[in-house]
Amino acid sequence: MGMDIKQIQDLIKFVSKSGVNEVSIEEQDFKITIKTNQEPTYVTAQPQQQMVAQVPAAAPAAAAPAAAAPAVAIDDASKYITVKSPMIGTFYRSANPEKPSFVNVGDEISAGQVVCIIEAMKLFNEIESEVSGRIVKVLVENAQPVEYDQPLFLVEPI
Repeated sequence: MGMDIKQIQDLIKFVSKSGVNEVSIEEQDFKITIKTNQEPTYVTAQPQQQMVAQVPAAAPAAAAPAAAAPAVAIDDASKYITVKSPMIGTFYRSANPEKPSFVNVGDEISAGQVVCIIEAMKLFNEIESEVSGRIVKVLVENAQPVEYDQPLFLVEPI
């Protein structure tokens, strides 16, 4: 039985996107536990692959920090595209402290270009822009925790 590395990576991605705190899977021949720093949610898997999930009702609270993001004049914000975080983790503007930021305000970027790294459970994920344009604003400080779908950059289409 057991899980291969791809299944484990998929599980880690799922856990980081779902915002659960800890997932433990125990079968006859192996046990895996994945922990994040979120509010507790309990998911247990029996060998028969039955899933039992208890999700806390506190999920809407996650939307509150986004409201505190620096406000851009509303009338012109509509022409900008927001690059959002595809996962929960820690936002880094460069590959390591000695390296320059991937992008800065005023930089032109193209779709597929790496704009930041988000570290989730010691996995460093390069985040690529899905749009081309010019960076207007960086909405997150370096080394700050980010939520799934949280705005990271404002991009002006070119």
